[in-house]
Amino acid sequence: MQPEIQTQQPVFTGNTDVAVQQNKVLRNTYMLLAVSLIPTIVGAALGTTVFNIAGLMRGVGPIIASIAVLAIFYGWVYMIEKNKDTSLGLYLLLGFTFFMGLLLGPLLQKTMGLRNGGELVMVAAGGTAGVFFILSGIASNVKRDFSFLNKFIVVGVIVAMLAVVANIFLQMPALSMALCGVFIILSSAIILWQINSIVKGGETNYISATLTLYISVYNIFTSLLQLLGIVGGDRD
Repeated sequence: MQPEIQTQQPVFTGNTDVAVQQNKVLRNTYMLLAVSLIPTIVGAALGTTVFNIAGLMRGVGPIIASIAVLAIFYGWVYMIEKNKDTSLGLYLLLGFTFFMGLLLGPLLQKTMGLRNGGELVMVAAGGTAGVFFILSGIASNVKRDFSFLNKFIVVGVIVAMLAVVANIFLQMPALSMALCGVFIILSSAIILWQINSIVKGGETNYISATLTLYISVYNIFTSLLQLLGIVGGDRD
């Protein structure tokens, strides 16, 4: 069943109504986040076995391909946020998760080329799930307000994206490893902040919340997988 989309700020009559609304947004967010993994898995399977994404990116050039991916990524995010109060936003989000699944193709192909590639994927997936559940439990049950993370997140995202753009041209392995660590820390902070914001009533749109959490989970998984492939990959 498709969750109900909030089209306007509800009017509450008391603390009970506020709590009900917050729980509803959190429940819809978790449900949509789980559903969003389906097109991601389908996209990843197609990107790994059917579409030669890595070959396509090499064909147009790594720099041009990376810039194009960033442009599509941010353009798609903008369209989802613009339509977050409509059913179109929901379909855009699911399409976005399919696209992100396709982009997993090259990384999964590279990892599965290792003798212990399947094990590394499972460890990265399990580690990502563990991090998410622990952080979501903390954010949902601890009384502390994590809104203080907002400034850290904003600055961190700006610095990280500047580093990503720089590394498109520099192609430095050491910087790539450092960025993986930064994205894991930054994405973890975003999960804490976003879920806590829902619980505290600061976020009332589950599509926007799901988008934020999805990107954070995606970044943690891909960063863990890259690090595991570097430090634990069995290359014969």
